[in-house]
Amino acid sequence: TFIIGVGSGEVLPFLSLFIETLGNYSRQAINFYAGAAFSSTFLMTAIVSPIWGKLADRVGRKPMLIRAALGMAIVYTLTGFSTQVWHIIALRALMGLFNGYLSNANALIAKDTPKVFSGQALGIVVTGYTSGALIGPLIGGFLANSFGYRIPFFITGVIYFLLTDITVFFVTEDKSSLVSKKDLVKQESAFKMVKYPKMIFGLFITSMIVNLVTNSINPILAQYVRQLMEPHLNNLSLIAGLVAAAPGITAVIFAPRFGRLGDKIGSDKLVIGGFIIGIAAMVPMSFVSNVWILFCLRLMIGLTNATMNPAIQAIMARQTPQEATGRIFSYNQSFMAMGNVFGPLVGSLVANIFDYRAVFIASALIMFFNLSSFFNFSRPLRR
Repeated sequence: TFIIGVGSGEVLPFLSLFIETLGNYSRQAINFYAGAAFSSTFLMTAIVSPIWGKLADRVGRKPMLIRAALGMAIVYTLTGFSTQVWHIIALRALMGLFNGYLSNANALIAKDTPKVFSGQALGIVVTGYTSGALIGPLIGGFLANSFGYRIPFFITGVIYFLLTDITVFFVTEDKSSLVSKKDLVKQESAFKMVKYPKMIFGLFITSMIVNLVTNSINPILAQYVRQLMEPHLNNLSLIAGLVAAAPGITAVIFAPRFGRLGDKIGSDKLVIGGFIIGIAAMVPMSFVSNVWILFCLRLMIGLTNATMNPAIQAIMARQTPQEATGRIFSYNQSFMAMGNVFGPLVGSLVANIFDYRAVFIASALIMFFNLSSFFNFSRPLRR
């Protein structure tokens, strides 16, 4: 998951800047194309995730990890050869077909780890990803500044081929809980196998909102950094990469600690804390006039990332029987993917109607309404 974080971090923060080099586009067009490129991946992911989840329950998570790693290696390499915007959008959609390394890694850990330690274990996995997400934008910013925007795609392709080999030779899985195709057909709905289906569905919605808010900022972040830096645009890609990486700094430090804390005091309390921190960081981002203040507030967002996703998945791991883990986690990935679909579109739409600053206010309002609903559907955890 560290390599997944490095690879995505190397290229995604600069996608809008790469699109800018492919033609003479207006700001509105760049916002739209960047939003479409981000969203196309996750729209496809939302569609295919339940299919991959059922297959994972039958053949295991390791084959799904190999599929994801190899597919992404090929797609990232091909993206480096793009000469038209539609090439990028089409390849990003193809990426969605192979997507799912992180979710399958989480499902594997949730299935094979004693539930009493699931929060800590998932926190370690998040640390791997966020460590990579921290380093990736810094590497990508340096490479983009030095060699242009295509080279990071080629290098990401190479390290994902390396990831495929690591997965084949070093990842192991307990296959005793896998079910046959015949038994899978006979099994009842995964929602009927959990004790609190309404709460699980509410957690799906929360996962979607977390990713919606996070990804509403991604397409406009580099452009917002440019706006704050004008007229001093030296090292734009490098500084944009640093700002994009900021949440990873705090997430990598605190995710394992929050995971252990959630196992002790309850993961639901961490989710509530993550909401509060996220809202407190989002609102002032709309009013900053200095890129380094934005960087500091992005550090706070890292605390939200360190608490919420691991805590949500820890709750699901504890509330889900092993034979339904793959399906529940794949449904959650579909909702996360839908958040990734709508997030860039919402961010681009709000930026085009108002401006970049309004995106942060909209994100804070969405988080506030989700926090209110979380108090309601998570009541069984507080009995």
